[in-house]
Amino acid sequence: MDERNIALEAIRKKLIGKKLSYQEIYAIMDEISNKKLGDILSTYFVASGYSKGFSNEEIYHLTRAMVETGEKLHFRGIVADKHSIGGIPGTRVTLITVPIIASAGFKIPKSSSRAITTPAGTADAMEVLSDVTFNEKEIYKIVEQTRGCIVWGGSFKIAPADDEIIRIEEPLLFESYDKILVSVMAKKIAFGSNHVIIDLPYGKTVKIRKLEDAKLLGEKFKYLAHKFNIKLEVSISKADQPAGSGIGPLLEAREALKVLEQVKEKPLLLEEKALQLSSQLLELCVRDSASIKKDMLRKYKNTEEWAKDILKSGKALLKMKEIIKAQRGDPNITSSDLHPGEFSFNVKAEKTGKISFIDNKNLTIIAKILGAPQNKKAGIYIHKKLGEIIEKGELAYTLYSESRYKLNEALDSLSLFPLFKI
Repeated sequence: MDERNIALEAIRKKLIGKKLSYQEIYAIMDEISNKKLGDILSTYFVASGYSKGFSNEEIYHLTRAMVETGEKLHFRGIVADKHSIGGIPGTRVTLITVPIIASAGFKIPKSSSRAITTPAGTADAMEVLSDVTFNEKEIYKIVEQTRGCIVWGGSFKIAPADDEIIRIEEPLLFESYDKILVSVMAKKIAFGSNHVIIDLPYGKTVKIRKLEDAKLLGEKFKYLAHKFNIKLEVSISKADQPAGSGIGPLLEAREALKVLEQVKEKPLLLEEKALQLSSQLLELCVRDSASIKKDMLRKYKNTEEWAKDILKSGKALLKMKEIIKAQRGDPNITSSDLHPGEFSFNVKAEKTGKISFIDNKNLTIIAKILGAPQNKKAGIYIHKKLGEIIEKGELAYTLYSESRYKLNEALDSLSLFPLFKI
């Protein structure tokens, strides 16, 4: 039986809940990665996995097949990575974490995705500052020069089946937990990562709703990491609101730059989360680097102090400038140079009270109506956060768009998709 027929028979089996072998899963991944299966059959496979789920063995087969049907990068020594499963708009931690880790002396080649369920993926935000599309040779050169990069994983054939599946999932704004697991780990493995922190936020209006689900997914990440000989730790945290105030590619890139620049109006929650994840990743890396650990302990009590010093001293900002320059961007760009869409509207509070709820899903819906992520300057800037008091008539948030029509459409949609509860 040829590969196409193996793939078709495997999809039929999965649709009725049967388990698949590695040969069957490889055939499906190979057909999808080479764009031979077509959108309809690919959608059937994606839907079958969402409704039926996969066994741990199938998850291992899926990850392995996704890696083997694409290109792979190889770096020597400790290769760090941090990945969030996303689902929370306005939390662009990677643009802060990568330069901190690279400044500490570790390699961190970051393969990032474009938006799936939020108004901006890391690649969308980084594209505001520099190019993100590079071939294998160019990525090696960037990492050799700077020890870090933030590039789009779909720019060459790194787990190419995953990008096709993402394209199918994007209109429905969902990913199954198993698909998240496979997607993340396939790209970590293909990029040569061997020391990884996985950020698993949970909350009422994000991808993972319950703590129990976050713990279960965390165990699956650990299982898969063990199978591929990767040292991995999971960071689980409650997430009720964006860590930053900007939603959308440009606004999120601006927030990250504010933290790196250490300006007065920097988003404190975003800084706190970036430092937490950076210190955890540094701790994981120094366990396998006796010389770096010894040098660190002469200067700092722990990796938290180390990460904070790298950020506060300006070393992380200088490293980010190096990375931006290496990725064909302007290294002199600052947060004040980034201006959102020309069409805007200030939304004010209709009554006085405390902000008791922020709806992350509705933030995503309204930001997408405004044009994000395709229109980089579109998005939302939140002026008041959870738990803060807002007076009647006080500014709550500002909508930005590059189209007056889209701005009006978003304004008309606010009654259906409210962002705050007071």
